[in-house]
Amino acid sequence: MLPTIGILIFIGLYVYAANQYPGGSQANINSLEFDWINNYWCNLLNEESINGKQNPARPIAILAMLILSGSLLMFFFQFSKHFEENKIWKLIIQVCGTISMVTAIFIFTEYHDQVTILASVFGFFVMIGIIKGIYQSDMQLFKISGILCLFMLGINNYIYYSGSFIKYLPLIQKITFVLVLAWVMGLNLKMIKGYKS
Repeated sequence: MLPTIGILIFIGLYVYAANQYPGGSQANINSLEFDWINNYWCNLLNEESINGKQNPARPIAILAMLILSGSLLMFFFQFSKHFEENKIWKLIIQVCGTISMVTAIFIFTEYHDQVTILASVFGFFVMIGIIKGIYQSDMQLFKISGILCLFMLGINNYIYYSGSFIKYLPLIQKITFVLVLAWVMGLNLKMIKGYKS
């Protein structure tokens, strides 16, 4: 239950931080608020907003990131114990999940790009491990939605590193956030209800 509570707190803090953001986006540098279509999550983590003002949303966004990383890390350990019987894959989920989430905490630093790469690479192995664990079950909806989440994460990374369709990335990022977090909360609910693989 704790991962779901943490994710819900993250969402609340995300919305609150967005309301504190002074403005500026890739579409309009001089805007005076957070643009849900054209601002990135990471804009909330910067010391200055894109329009050059001091960003009061930053401490809230950093706290939200810490809570999200901790919640997902807890979920990875719970999932590996509940759904994965193979010791190697259990270890992969736990170790890669720990590296990915500990790394992700530092996304607000000057090493944003390097942090994103590391968190994405190790996160990819976690996602593969989770999907593998689900495919040993009869949860068809979670199998399909897990592949969709992996696809969306791939699209995010492709756009980010290639620069193609970059103007759509902030919106795609938010859609991916919603899908992945809903998937994680759904799986967490299955564990709470005592689903056996």
